[in-house]
Amino acid sequence: MAPLTVTFRVGEHVDGLRKLLRKYRDMPMSLADACIVIMSEIHDRHFVLTLDSDFLVYRKHGRTSLPVIRPAPQ
Repeated sequence: MAPLTVTFRVGEHVDGLRKLLRKYRDMPMSLADACIVIMSEIHDRHFVLTLDSDFLVYRKHGRTSLPVIRPAPQ
């Protein structure tokens, strides 16, 4: 089995991360959340698997909802 490789580097996306953290400062968005939003912009065809309802509010490229997989509420 091939090892999992994470190619995302925070240092390469500082400006975009800062912009997201400012935009969603009222939520507040965590750095990890902002990284996931940026990764969803880079890997456009992939889904975000989460339990966090904040991802229903976040937008990639400032306007498009993220493709999210969430368990149905009980």
